[in-house]
Amino acid sequence: MIKEFICDSDGMRLDTFIASVCDDYSRSYFKTLISEGNVTVGGIVITKAGTPVQAGDRIAVDIPDPVRSDNEPEDIPLDIVYEDDHLLIINKPQGMVVHPGAGHSDGTLVNALLAHCDGKLSDINGVLRPGIVHRIDKDTSGLMLACKDNDTHVRLAKMIADHEVVRKYRAIATGVIKSEKGTIDAPIGRSDKDRRKMIVKGDGKYAVTHFEVVGRYCEATDLLLKLETGRTHQIRVHLHYIGHPIVGDPVYGTKKNSFGLEGQALHSTSIEFEHPITGEHMYFECDIPEYYKRLTGSFTPLSI
Repeated sequence: MIKEFICDSDGMRLDTFIASVCDDYSRSYFKTLISEGNVTVGGIVITKAGTPVQAGDRIAVDIPDPVRSDNEPEDIPLDIVYEDDHLLIINKPQGMVVHPGAGHSDGTLVNALLAHCDGKLSDINGVLRPGIVHRIDKDTSGLMLACKDNDTHVRLAKMIADHEVVRKYRAIATGVIKSEKGTIDAPIGRSDKDRRKMIVKGDGKYAVTHFEVVGRYCEATDLLLKLETGRTHQIRVHLHYIGHPIVGDPVYGTKKNSFGLEGQALHSTSIEFEHPITGEHMYFECDIPEYYKRLTGSFTPLSI
């Protein structure tokens, strides 16, 4: 399906302009279409999303037809904290993969959501990630959002990008952090040596994490963290950067002692935002899970 538009202003980014006149999809979706050669300006294919457009430019966007999804609905129990006609908030257990990918074709949160919502989920992120507006890692537990329609998805995605969705996490960091609170301001980018890992690097993307101490132990420190930005693996990378990786982290932590965990001790404990459709103030919090309680209960308290 090809949609055509006439630009009515000077100097706007190409992806920003398209998103402003075609709000069925997110700017990130159009950024992908541009990079894949699906957008022309004056009949010329443009592959850079940041290309400025001028008033009078004729812009054509080739939006691919939906691809059939092989995702199957699965009757997997979900801990749904909140649900309405537009969105859901799920308390995801540790070990559950969010969406299908290599090695995980079923048993994911997406499979469970397809069954629960009878397939009525946003499709902006494609057939592999219906409803998913943001994600948390497989071994991170706790609260995350899912969307039922594209309008809600577009609005929530913008709110997340504009830092209007406040997410707080609990994490158990190895070693003793002596400061009561602090801020880690360090850019994050993909490692050149291992493309599966993210690292702090000078040419990385701006990333800020705030933390405060909840409890100290001889072996570790229990933290409450607030994300100012939402980079891939941000908390895990930032705590590793300051020398206190998360207990049990198989990628950024120490393999010497994982305290019997199969993944990192990281829990999305609260989420706060204005409802993108109704404008209602939303705040949800969930208790720390049993694995987290058992871990802290096994430590020796430390007084400083």
